[in-house]
Amino acid sequence: SIKNAIKAVVDHFGKIDILVNNAGVVEYSSGLHDHTTAQWDKVLDTDLKGVFLMAREVSTIMMKQKYGRIVSMSSVVGVMGNAGQVNYAASKSGIIGMTMSLAREVGSLTKAMAGDLAPYGILVNAIAPGVYDTEMTHDALDAPGSLVLKNRVALKRFGREGEMNGALIYFASDACTYTTGQLLVIDGGMTSML
Repeated sequence: SIKNAIKAVVDHFGKIDILVNNAGVVEYSSGLHDHTTAQWDKVLDTDLKGVFLMAREVSTIMMKQKYGRIVSMSSVVGVMGNAGQVNYAASKSGIIGMTMSLAREVGSLTKAMAGDLAPYGILVNAIAPGVYDTEMTHDALDAPGSLVLKNRVALKRFGREGEMNGALIYFASDACTYTTGQLLVIDGGMTSML
């Protein structure tokens, strides 16, 4: 399905300049011992394996056109963890590691590396959002106890639609020429409160 989707985009537009990996699911549990293998597989397959497959396939096209921007959405949970979300934390931490590894491939000066992307102008970065009011999180943010979570954010509110646009546009644009392998945390100061 990924190869078919990519082919359809290239057939229609003739190229792919930008890949934004923004798929995510959450499967909560009350803790490690209640966490099922099915929950683990669902989250890792969507949130991490999907990013890997998309980056692998799209980078082939970007290498041919000698240009590309890959931006992957991680999460503050990938930076600091969260109880009951061991699968989500692992997937989002994996995105951070994958981003840095792909950037090293991009920056590698050795032709011996099989995936050497250096001469191809492909930059790879990630964004780690904090808590945003989205379709996936809305019910949890309306639940009793969400005030405790809101108070962990320096700005004392959850993120709003559009507040990541500037970072995403920068990473995806021609203005981004010397930034790769970076993680930008956009969380209203949540991680600064640790």
